[in-house]
Amino acid sequence: MAPPAAADALGVTCGPPSSQTSTFTPPLTNTPQPVTVQVSTQYGPCTAASAPGLTSGSRTAAISYPNRSCLDLLDSSPLTFTITWNTGQKSTISGNTTATVVGAALVVTVTGNVTSGLFQGGSVIQTVTGPATDITLCTLGLGTVSSIYSLVTLQIQSGS
Repeated sequence: MAPPAAADALGVTCGPPSSQTSTFTPPLTNTPQPVTVQVSTQYGPCTAASAPGLTSGSRTAAISYPNRSCLDLLDSSPLTFTITWNTGQKSTISGNTTATVVGAALVVTVTGNVTSGLFQGGSVIQTVTGPATDITLCTLGLGTVSSIYSLVTLQIQSGS
């Protein structure tokens, strides 16, 4: 039986100040409308014993929704995204998101696997934590959500 540290050594860990900005155009209201979401995530500092030159990564996405409201931010849903590492390598991750409001924070957790690229077969846990004040006001019809800035932690453990 391999010690847990051996599995961790074959994956990657990225912590704060890793961050994500989600921008909503037009801003979300509590009434569904067509919305484009621009997501920009910066990972780093990252440590990966099996890839010593890997120190950071990023991902960007623009997603159009035909009907989206601030109420949808708390929905669970499947998600696939690709991280481009500073080494030029990529990891494609497929998983599911769960979102909850904990106190004044929106906590979105992605659990899944690396389906291709660097760390393929590894298990993934990503936690995105940002302020929930605008979301709470929006769900009550008292405001809108134009963007959310969050801190990110990412852990990929080797599948082997």
